[in-house]
Amino acid sequence: MSKPVRVWGRAAFGAIAMGVALGAAGAVSERIGNRYVPAAVCALVAVLLIRPLRRRTELGLVQGLRGFGTGVAVTGGSAIAVLGLGTLAGWISWGRFHLGDVLVFVITNAVIATLLEAFPEEICLRGHTWTALRSRYRGAIAAVGTTFLFLLVPGLSTVVQAILTASPDTIRLVPAGQDPVSYPILLTIFGFTLIAARQATGSLWTSIGTHLTFLTVNRISLDGAAREAGWSADLASPDVLLLIPGYLLLAAITYRILGTSRYRRRLAGSSRSMA
Repeated sequence: MSKPVRVWGRAAFGAIAMGVALGAAGAVSERIGNRYVPAAVCALVAVLLIRPLRRRTELGLVQGLRGFGTGVAVTGGSAIAVLGLGTLAGWISWGRFHLGDVLVFVITNAVIATLLEAFPEEICLRGHTWTALRSRYRGAIAAVGTTFLFLLVPGLSTVVQAILTASPDTIRLVPAGQDPVSYPILLTIFGFTLIAARQATGSLWTSIGTHLTFLTVNRISLDGAAREAGWSADLASPDVLLLIPGYLLLAAITYRILGTSRYRRRLAGSSRSMA
């Protein structure tokens, strides 16, 4: 077997592992009403499949609090900037803010979203898959490859869930309720932003912080009323949804700037050490 085939095979395993983890969580969710157990199952399966293959440093599990904080700050700041401009322009109006409900939602959502999505997806894709592709290819190819495999995960997870529950009617390319065109486009932009986050600091925790913040902001702003999040937004028209990829692009640009500054600092440090 040629080396490129082995590399792509290892990279694809990250997407397969996440598909299995998410499918297993979906199967458990059908039998258990509790949201926390399926989320814990997803994280556990992902860790058991990926962690034996990679050292912690290879996965980017370094600079924990600092890396995570950078992800939250950059993504949250980008969302505030873009959605704030949308609010000033009259495109978004906000309902009454209920502090207690918001705090409860943020905490519960953080636990579930981290276990079900942010941590397992990042350790599988921007951790294992990205590392596998970067072992042979330059950043652009690795980014495209990782994001392409990321797009396959939702469909793959429904296949796994269908097998585990003997329910073939659950198989679909995108999650239930999502548009088959706009969802992959948003997921593509999101995938590249998560890679930019990983590259900017060298820490997978930055990607995890980005992932969790993205989910939290969108669930409060777009689906706050349905989720009883204590705060929600009304959009003047469906076109305002373009602000979501807009703030992701701003976050990605910010990460690129941070990454370039980090690279320059490393070069400057190397030059001083050689002098």
